Amino acid sequence: MTMRPALGAAATVALALLAVVPATPAAADTKESITVDTAGRIGPDGSVTLTGTYRCADSSGPVFISSSITQADPSVRYGIGGSRAVCDGKEHRWQNTGKPRNHVLKKGSAQVEATLMELRLQGGLPLPDFHAAQQQGVMLAQS
Repeated sequence: MTMRPALGAAATVALALLAVVPATPAAADTKESITVDTAGRIGPDGSVTLTGTYRCADSSGPVFISSSITQADPSVRYGIGGSRAVCDGKEHRWQNTGKPRNHVLKKGSAQVEATLMELRLQGGLPLPDFHAAQQQGVMLAQS
């Protein structure tokens, strides 16, 4: 039994896939972005405030900015608030404030991740559609 017909079919499928997939990566979508400022604040009560900018457009559902932070143990992340985004194609500022339990965060360096996420209805269920994400080293200072 010869393998030639099977190899020919596999080669045809591979060539068809290459024709569908672009050879070069698409340019970054400049309408969708989020940044994290390099400075954050810790209040006397242990609350943390993070800030940055975002830009998004063409949303059909509500869009939110979430942020999380890690400091001593990179496997443990703390959610820091959440805010609503306006997706009109313009750059906007965002600010999230949250209070991790037990005042675990201290002044000094930390790692922050901010995400711009839309809830879109798919099959009657609101499912997340991520517009942009950014990880950034920050310096936390007492406010």
